[in-house]
Amino acid sequence: MATAHNGNCEIFYETFGDSSYPALLLVNGLGGQCINYHEQWCRTFAARGLSVIRFDNRDVGLSSKFDDAPRGPKGEAYTLSDMARDAIAVLDAEGISQAHAMGLSMGGMIVQTLAIEHPERLLSMTSVMSTTGEPEYGQPTAHALALLTGPPAIDRESYIANHIAGLREWGSPEFADEARWRADAERAFDRCFHPSGTGRQLLAVRASGPRADKLRHVTVPTLVMHGDRDTLIDVSGGRRTAELIAGARFELIEGMGHDYPPQLWDDWVQLVADHALSSARSN
Repeated sequence: MATAHNGNCEIFYETFGDSSYPALLLVNGLGGQCINYHEQWCRTFAARGLSVIRFDNRDVGLSSKFDDAPRGPKGEAYTLSDMARDAIAVLDAEGISQAHAMGLSMGGMIVQTLAIEHPERLLSMTSVMSTTGEPEYGQPTAHALALLTGPPAIDRESYIANHIAGLREWGSPEFADEARWRADAERAFDRCFHPSGTGRQLLAVRASGPRADKLRHVTVPTLVMHGDRDTLIDVSGGRRTAELIAGARFELIEGMGHDYPPQLWDDWVQLVADHALSSARSN
């Protein structure tokens, strides 16, 4: 079990592939554990010549929990900036001076924050199914918002039920697979069930505010990906992110919702690996 430390916050992480390759740091979304980046998916990235690192954000999985942490003016126990520093701590623990970073959803917000606050540590950034924090962009449908902010699960079955209900709303319709969704939910629950952590992560997103003005000054090579069937973060969030960052490339993934079914992994890996490795050659 590898761990990194950002102050008193302990971050669990795992690595895949040849450590001599350029590093790709994978950052999770709201409430997501590092196992959301399935081992097979990580090894597919590694086969493209990347040294892959997946980690649990604070307040989920095997990383530190913040139940007793003091709260800020907006009720937050921490912000996206703190979570970005957790990612830097993982790179430091591995002795990596610069890395490529890919973040999904809230993870996209974290890698955007890395590009704003720690640009010297990034070779490239890929922001997926994410947004800029501006209220005019990337908003969920009413039904998706109701599911996201509804009563949290209290046990294994309600956790699985909530997970499946969410993906019925915002998952990729063509690749819907309730057996796979259930298996993923069971694995996540059995590894760690900590719903209060997800709530604090959501507060961190809200307390951190919009990033538009700062994104205009980002110079890190950027790829933005978004699905055209995403009802949790509207595609306008991705388009806006790419619009603000000079030279950013936007890729619309047809048929993709707010999830990452295995049927899309090969195309996804090709896009991200090509972006990362071409960025590495130009640095």
